[in-house]
Amino acid sequence: MNYFQLFGIEASFDLDLQNLSSSYQALQKAVHPDKFAHASDQDQRIAVQKSAQINDAYQTLKQPLPRAEYILVQRGVDMPNEQHSFSDTGFLLHQMELREMLEDVKQASDADAALLEVQRVLSSEYLQLTQLMRAQISENNSASNNAACDNLRKLKFYQKLNIEVDRLEDALFDD
Repeated sequence: MNYFQLFGIEASFDLDLQNLSSSYQALQKAVHPDKFAHASDQDQRIAVQKSAQINDAYQTLKQPLPRAEYILVQRGVDMPNEQHSFSDTGFLLHQMELREMLEDVKQASDADAALLEVQRVLSSEYLQLTQLMRAQISENNSASNNAACDNLRKLKFYQKLNIEVDRLEDALFDD
């Protein structure tokens, strides 16, 4: 089952999320298990399975990174697992610098300003990398799909860093 076809939308990184949501709600309404309460056990199981598949598809397509991964997998790109090492040593060095920047927030005289700077840097770099990946996905050839795959993996690093920023912010400023 192709998730884009399921929702009747074009297979693209850029989606109309309102349209996706409307399609999702219509599909869930049509197969909602409550509609099959008086049906056979088999029909009830099928309704539950279809509802779960629709939900999985929606959860995948509504977020940019899972959507990008889904598109790339559909195109046959071999997605390395998270433990697979990067050959981009410059990126790895930069990640270490960002982690050091995050650690420095704890000792900063103005932790709030330091944290805001980390958030600004991460947000800016995440946005730039997302735009690059978007263009690569749109290009849709073997080289651009593989480059998009690498950038998707990098974006996942940024996503994890943002989670660490949120945790640090909670630790520093929650009483």
